[in-house]
Amino acid sequence: SMLYERRKHDGSLPLIGVNTFRNPQEEEHRVLELARGTEAEKQSQLQRVREFTERHRDEAPEALARLAAAAASDDNAFEALMDAARVCTLQQVTDTFFTVGGQYRRNV
Repeated sequence: SMLYERRKHDGSLPLIGVNTFRNPQEEEHRVLELARGTEAEKQSQLQRVREFTERHRDEAPEALARLAAAAASDDNAFEALMDAARVCTLQQVTDTFFTVGGQYRRNV
């Protein structure tokens, strides 16, 4: 909100490391150069993801089902998430959480 931004900038809302306790030696504006992958690197990564998905095509659905069940209940989803991370892509895990979250919100 505008009030938040105004208070952040004038210091009336102290935020550690943003407007208080800053390192005076630190440069005010850092320039970071983005590392851009070549087309060959991108294609190589996509190929590795496809191969990973294919290798785990039998295990992934079970792991995602366990993750969805844990996320939809009051269970701690961490163990299911760690199991899923071994056989699922980040996209598969994200989609599962999104699906469960969407269902949960609709039912509330």
